[in-house]
Amino acid sequence: MLDKLKAIKSRWENIKEEMNSPTVMSDMKKYIKLNKDFKELEPIVQSYEIYKNILDNIDSTKELLKSEKDEEFRSMAKEELNELVDRRDAMEEEIRIMLIPADPEDSKNAIVEIRAGTGGDEASIFAGDLYRMYLKFFETKGWKAEVVDVMEGTVGGYKEVIINVSGNNVYGQMKYESGVHRVQRVPKTETQGRIHTSAASIVVLPEAEEFDVELKDSDIKKDTYCSSGPGGQSVNTTYSAVRLTHLPTGIVATCQDQKSQIKNLAKAMVVLRSRIYEVEYKKHLEEITSKRKTMVSTGDRSAKIRTYNWPQGRVTDHRIGLTLYNLPNIIDGDIQELIDKLQLAENAERLKADL
Repeated sequence: MLDKLKAIKSRWENIKEEMNSPTVMSDMKKYIKLNKDFKELEPIVQSYEIYKNILDNIDSTKELLKSEKDEEFRSMAKEELNELVDRRDAMEEEIRIMLIPADPEDSKNAIVEIRAGTGGDEASIFAGDLYRMYLKFFETKGWKAEVVDVMEGTVGGYKEVIINVSGNNVYGQMKYESGVHRVQRVPKTETQGRIHTSAASIVVLPEAEEFDVELKDSDIKKDTYCSSGPGGQSVNTTYSAVRLTHLPTGIVATCQDQKSQIKNLAKAMVVLRSRIYEVEYKKHLEEITSKRKTMVSTGDRSAKIRTYNWPQGRVTDHRIGLTLYNLPNIIDGDIQELIDKLQLAENAERLKADL
């Protein structure tokens, strides 16, 4: 492990030096790439320095115990040695997880798509609950959320909402939300108090950058139409909504951002590029999934991943068998614990695969 950490520190120092060279500073694309690598390696380098310091202290304490005759002092040194060994073991575990190669997609922004599934009006209401849950979560993370497209339900909630989320490590956190979410509760429309099961599906895509997917103008069909929904006088009178169709694949992206066709076109392009990119990325995920028993960030959108049971106040994540009895807090945006546990389970599995 020490050799690996030394090599990482050496690479980090080389990047630092390279970033200051006039050649790199004049090449913005290369500078951004090096800066990203520098920031990713920095926490490992910092942990390595702490770990090395602990190892040095263990060696010096052991040397002290060999020569020290005073029993009281020896007792204190033994106690300190035990503490240092515990810290060393904890640091080794922490560093092992840090050394797991990061998915390069994790640092990207994300497109989050929420769609009502089985359950009629109740499914739309539940999709609305999930939409609000995620908005509150984004707020706690300091992420920016922009609605790209929305289709409202007939009695409330949403049939579909597409959000562009930008911030630090968005996809790395949100990818665990992809899949089918089920709700078990008495719907507002139910008169006899019977519990119904409805569902909504969540799709999280890494936002593709321009150099990830090359789109030719000749391959894209652009249609404009009148926006629907809230947005003032221009709605239903101006052809501001945009629909883009990628002719080679048939993939479609739409956006109606009130009255600006230019904004709609830019946002629709982001979604279209990300959906095309996802086709290849999904193949990559499926290949990884086949090698692991309980792959957490699976590419399977149809997998039932989580159940929200209102009568019992519980949320169960079926991928890792985790049940939490704090549904009100979770539906209010407190989903970090779920994401942390899923991340931990995936890291443990990746560690096993590397051994």
